[in-house]
Amino acid sequence: MGVDADAKHSIRMTADRILVKPSDEVGERKSRAGILIPATANVNRRLVWAEVVSVGPTVRNVEEADRVLFAPDAGFEVEIRGDEYLILRERDVHAVASAREDGHSGLYL
Repeated sequence: MGVDADAKHSIRMTADRILVKPSDEVGERKSRAGILIPATANVNRRLVWAEVVSVGPTVRNVEEADRVLFAPDAGFEVEIRGDEYLILRERDVHAVASAREDGHSGLYL
């Protein structure tokens, strides 16, 4: 019995891994003056936001649908059904934005 190549499988993250959908900031972006800045000209120390799609069982501070702030070179790129995602470790996340009521910082996106 072989595995059907067209069968769809659910994806489950392992350990402390987080699957995120990067925002458009990861690629080209615009300056405040409206100048288009190509992805190749990104400053190395610029952090970007992404939406969390799935989390592993040992992830403690991030949940699905949160937005996380991370360095774009921290993760591994993966393509799933034609869409681009990144896999991060929880330790690569610098901040979390969520609709949850815990951990008020006074900063809101």
